[in-house]
Amino acid sequence: MSESFTLDGKTIPFAAGQTIIQAAADAGAWIPHLCYHPEFKPHGSCKLCTVKVNGRHMASCTTQAQAGQEVESNTDELNEERRTLLQMLFVEGNHFCPSCEKSGDCKLQATAYELGMMTPHFDHFYPNRPVDASHPDILLDFNRCILCSLCVRASRDVDEKCVFALSGRGIDTRLIVNAASGRLEDTDVALTDKAMQVCPVGAILRKGKGFAVPIRQRTYDRSPISDIALKETSLALPAVENKP
Repeated sequence: MSESFTLDGKTIPFAAGQTIIQAAADAGAWIPHLCYHPEFKPHGSCKLCTVKVNGRHMASCTTQAQAGQEVESNTDELNEERRTLLQMLFVEGNHFCPSCEKSGDCKLQATAYELGMMTPHFDHFYPNRPVDASHPDILLDFNRCILCSLCVRASRDVDEKCVFALSGRGIDTRLIVNAASGRLEDTDVALTDKAMQVCPVGAILRKGKGFAVPIRQRTYDRSPISDIALKETSLALPAVENKP
């Protein structure tokens, strides 16, 4: 018999070694997240998946499920904290949804809709970051990067190329390209790489395919992210361990 914990009053069974977010997804319960991906070892950077475990705030993507835990997620307090985190992400970068070709396929945008974020609230930073269009097939727009590290983990752990990395600390943290020139054209990145498939926003785009699917017919135009995320999790492979 499997052990279980409660999530918002619902009994959630779990297998040994599962995290709270993994067990919740298997049981059909969505916990908002951006940097978590079911195929990779969790990173715990976006904090959007933070829940209360026995009254304490903890990241559900890195917290192991334990029998008897009382977990809260879908509460007014936690959702308000998540909206604040989303608002900060929107104003820190240049996220102008009406002009972004990832609109309707963007997890940041879809999560904001799901959680009822109606305004950015804070003043926009309007950063002036580069756009790398050097690669013949791929466009890299640093203005939209939310530092989720998904492309870093995918390139390292799946593609085994280490094309991307995070550099700096704190407010100076930024995404970089691992090439002497710092340009994507001087790497062995390819359209078929896993790193090209995991960006949750419009930072990594395939050239020549913009707006191929009309607005209102895109992924999150058809279904809310809570439904899509659970389907993706059920089809995912086991988590990939970090390589030394």
